[in-house]
Amino acid sequence: MKKVSVIIPAYNEADAIGATLRAIRERLFCHELIVVDDGSEDETAALAKKWADLVITVPRNRGKGAAVQLGWQRANGDVVMLLDGDLRESAAEAEHLLAPVMEDACDMAIAILPSPRQKAGMGLAKGLAHRGIKWLTGFEASAPLSGQRAIRRDLLQKLGKIDKGFGIEVGLTVDALRAGYRIREVPVGFFHRETGNDWRGYSHRGKEFVAIGRTLCTKWWEGKPWLHTP
Repeated sequence: MKKVSVIIPAYNEADAIGATLRAIRERLFCHELIVVDDGSEDETAALAKKWADLVITVPRNRGKGAAVQLGWQRANGDVVMLLDGDLRESAAEAEHLLAPVMEDACDMAIAILPSPRQKAGMGLAKGLAHRGIKWLTGFEASAPLSGQRAIRRDLLQKLGKIDKGFGIEVGLTVDALRAGYRIREVPVGFFHRETGNDWRGYSHRGKEFVAIGRTLCTKWWEGKPWLHTP
């Protein structure tokens, strides 16, 4: 039986982290539950300690990619599942994401979430990620920005370093496909906090768009053949 480690990078998730971790504990089979508190300014870490096997506290916010990197390197599982801290009760649906990897149907499973209850933004970040992944790998991603993933540990070990910040999902997908790993997208009934059509929402999506563009440029450069010739 493959061991499963659940990694949750969290930043100021005091209002949701307890419900998320409780749902995982009560409904999902996993060997360890790790929360990486990425410099939160609220009670995220204290609340997480009630449910998690390990809470890693980072003094200052370093970004999602850095938190994930820190978490999986401390994990012992054969399969690493990445989940967001704001899934609340819907985190119990993670078993559907885990199944394809446990059954060796793929090396990385990516959750396709239900359509948002409220349309926000113009889809620029998602569109950029979709087109960029297809251009670099030929893969037609339905959920290019989904952070809910189940991944074989040896895949992460082979890839080594994960992209920081909002570019983590695009970077993981491109690197895994280039390395010859199998990816499957799986519909899962996760629900999490949605960004609105206010300044905070547009600011978040703007930062995400820039980070995705930076990651895609890096992956394009890394894929140039002259960089790998002796």
